[in-house]
Amino acid sequence: MESPQLHIIGVLHGDIKSRADAPKNYDESERVGTLEIFPEYLEGLEGIAAGQTIVVLFWLHQSGRDVLKVYPRGDKSRGLRGVFSTRSPMRPNPIAISELKVLAIQGNLIEVSGLDILDGTPIIDIKKQIS
Repeated sequence: MESPQLHIIGVLHGDIKSRADAPKNYDESERVGTLEIFPEYLEGLEGIAAGQTIVVLFWLHQSGRDVLKVYPRGDKSRGLRGVFSTRSPMRPNPIAISELKVLAIQGNLIEVSGLDILDGTPIIDIKKQIS
């Protein structure tokens, strides 16, 4: 089978510099940051407006890819589980999904709230929130 190609469409800018500093999930966060979308993808932002919630997919470039069992949320009392039954960032394809509130858009920059992702993380897609 041919390997799929992944296109990075932008990068996240925020104040979360380490995993220890990151909220466990986007729905537990009020952190604010900026999605910088690369110019060649600017037209794809048409229709996104302040006040909307968008679903953003990130490539967790600093996560391990060789782990298949983890302790959910790092809690060893819960026992080891397969990564596919958790939201662990360590997985064969480290893709994160965050629902972020759009605060403002200025050109190729989208200011959002609800961040739980590290500064500098590549963005792989943006989708409309499922209603």
